[in-house]
Amino acid sequence: MINSRPPAIFLFLLFVFSPVLLSAQQSEPMSAEKLWQLKRVGSLVLSPDGRTAAVVVTSYDIDKNKGHGNIWLISLASGEAQQFTTGPSTESAPQWSPDGRTIAFTAKRNEDERAQLYLIPVGGGEARRVTEMPLGVTAVKWFPDGESLAFASSTLARDNGNLDSLKAELKRRKDDKVNAKISEDRVFRYWDRYLTDGWVQHIYRYDVASEEVTDLTPDMDRRFHYTGGVEYDISPDGEEIAVTMIVSGPPYDTLYTDIYALATDGNGAMRNLTPDNPASDFGPHYTHGGKYLLFGRNLRMDMNGENTKLTRLDRATGERTELCRYFDRSPAGWVSDEREQTVYFIADHLGKKSVFSVPMSGGAVTTLLHQGSNSGLQVADGRIIFLHQHLSAPPAVYVMDTDGGNLRQVSSFNEEVLAGIAMGRVENVWYEGAGQDSVQMYVIYPPDFDAKKKWPLLVMIHGGPHGTFGDDFHPRWNAQVFAAGGYVTVAPNFHGSTGFGEYFADRINREHPRLPFIDVMKATDEMEKRPYIDASRTAAAGGSYGGYLVTWIGGHTDRYACLINHAGVYNLMAQFGSDVTFHRDISYGGLPWDGRDQVLRWSPSQYAADYVTPTLVIHGEKDYRVPYGQGLEAYGMLKAKGVPSRIIIYPTENHWILTPQNSIHWYGEFHAWLERWIGKGGR
Repeated sequence: MINSRPPAIFLFLLFVFSPVLLSAQQSEPMSAEKLWQLKRVGSLVLSPDGRTAAVVVTSYDIDKNKGHGNIWLISLASGEAQQFTTGPSTESAPQWSPDGRTIAFTAKRNEDERAQLYLIPVGGGEARRVTEMPLGVTAVKWFPDGESLAFASSTLARDNGNLDSLKAELKRRKDDKVNAKISEDRVFRYWDRYLTDGWVQHIYRYDVASEEVTDLTPDMDRRFHYTGGVEYDISPDGEEIAVTMIVSGPPYDTLYTDIYALATDGNGAMRNLTPDNPASDFGPHYTHGGKYLLFGRNLRMDMNGENTKLTRLDRATGERTELCRYFDRSPAGWVSDEREQTVYFIADHLGKKSVFSVPMSGGAVTTLLHQGSNSGLQVADGRIIFLHQHLSAPPAVYVMDTDGGNLRQVSSFNEEVLAGIAMGRVENVWYEGAGQDSVQMYVIYPPDFDAKKKWPLLVMIHGGPHGTFGDDFHPRWNAQVFAAGGYVTVAPNFHGSTGFGEYFADRINREHPRLPFIDVMKATDEMEKRPYIDASRTAAAGGSYGGYLVTWIGGHTDRYACLINHAGVYNLMAQFGSDVTFHRDISYGGLPWDGRDQVLRWSPSQYAADYVTPTLVIHGEKDYRVPYGQGLEAYGMLKAKGVPSRIIIYPTENHWILTPQNSIHWYGEFHAWLERWIGKGGR
């Protein structure tokens, strides 16, 4: 059992695992350019015999401004890596056949307009395309007998998935000069794309021998998920598919999900497995023998940041068991062992994404690995294979025993580049925050840090707010890149952060900025006590919710020499222009039409009179989560008041800056703004 509140300690320092491969004199500081030279390892899947891992390794060409991913095979015994695909396109989502002789993947090759399903022999040979779906293929899984595969593809709800009708409609739309987006749905656009085309996902079956494609959901007329994607698993006997699906259809006035069992014979029959829960059930995973179905559930509709309840469904009796009843964390990425005796999962825990296990019968949770950030768990032959990263190293393939012993790194795609980079030292710090609660934060030092000098301080504020600054090598907000610019960089996990108990996360609901603001101020206080921090050279920067808190800070204190607001909310009344508007009353304590005073109370726009701090405003024009009008309004206020300010709009980027050259430019502007107002380096 893990305590529901952070440890009652503070000012306690723990040096975390952050090796410097070479001394700063022999290597160069981290930079945005070097960040994009590193390969990104993902999509880990294990071969049926447990000996080989397949991963997608993506390399980026900065000049061409794009990435290219190939499938690699890694021997878990020797670590030897072999590039398996060499096509001109990016290969994605590899899946081993049950006999281990074939790998399925998706790619957009040659004449493909959209990604299609390909099969390639593991023993050698060319990949062959096996589908021609008009709107492409995603979410590929093999059926357990290896004779067919399931996949998802979009189609028109009104035509019950008829592909000929779909092709005709696509041609008509291509020729149509009207490009209006029309909807009566509450969620009609998501992240950076519109959902007004009428497409819904169907699940299909591809038969390897006959090459026939069968629609398993011919009558599906609504989205499985508001994102437009689909999440499912296939039972070991191949007779049913468990799929997460929104309970209500258009206009999607609620987004709560249940888990449905879909027959795989093509008749489209579905039955709800979790009808009793008014909130959401999700993440279905069949255990190896098929006796149980594991899934997550939330039970409350009046709370943001609720812990996920890891639940076991006995498929024969229908009995449901909550496996981690006294575990005050939120499980994710659950998998089971071959004997159906143990469940392994990831959870945010005290600033890390740790690995845990729990008996299939439920009960005490065991911590297996509390280092860095971990993902993609696979279990075979008494071992767990997964991706591991930390603040000083990007993801790599690791292996450990199922009891947490014998941890070792298997892949080494980035060692040569990392050997030439000087990483800054990392500290894990606890301090007293709001309400005398303990708050955790990371401190990342410049690689050339000298405690005898005075250094500028950069306070980073994470998004969410129900997220965390983790012990990870973030590709967009990389703490080592920030610190290498010459700044002691801190990343506090303020109230509302996940991984510190449900109590800690819930405390900010209905008063969005109050406790996080206090925590950030106290983090700054704590650092300014240190003799090597120059209190006259401090800055704060945040993105998303972090950008919101930056604009709140701007209206409530002038202690920082400058601020950086990336994709931040400025006017809460306008945030109903966001893509997803559910549960905002929980965050704000009211709605513009019911509790308006509460909404205004927590809106940074109401405190513009006291905003005097120079601010850099950054926004992507395709950001539908925090529409870029929020950035325009904040910048307009600053310029009208005569506050030194600068705005950067990226017309092709969304909530995140994702392309290499824009990212490098972003980091350059970020550092230039800091240098302009607080200088850089020790003095």
